[in-house]
Amino acid sequence: MKRTLLALASLSAFSLAALAADNEKAKPDNTAANERDRSGETKTSGDQSNSSADLKTTQAIRRALMKDLELSTTAKNIKVITANGQVTLRGPVKSAQEKAKIDQLARSAAGGAQIDDQLDVKGSK
Repeated sequence: MKRTLLALASLSAFSLAALAADNEKAKPDNTAANERDRSGETKTSGDQSNSSADLKTTQAIRRALMKDLELSTTAKNIKVITANGQVTLRGPVKSAQEKAKIDQLARSAAGGAQIDDQLDVKGSK
């Protein structure tokens, strides 16, 4: 009985040590983006205007993105931020074609609003 308890305690300690080592190695891949967003130089979802016109523009663009069955889930999850009639598109997309498609959809749905395309193609940096 004592041997079994000793073996279980040793195995648990070893597992916890291995888990702690893995956690130290794994760093999030979006650390630089998070630091950039905290700087205040880029638009974040908190910058979305609550004016009726801006909300309608954002909703129209979001609907257009969701309706397009060719876009990846990653592309559909970009940030769409509208403030004072200017739309900012931010986030990763899988290809230059997706980026162009999103830009086209946003321009069509935005009704003449100015578009600031800050989309990043994954793997192009």
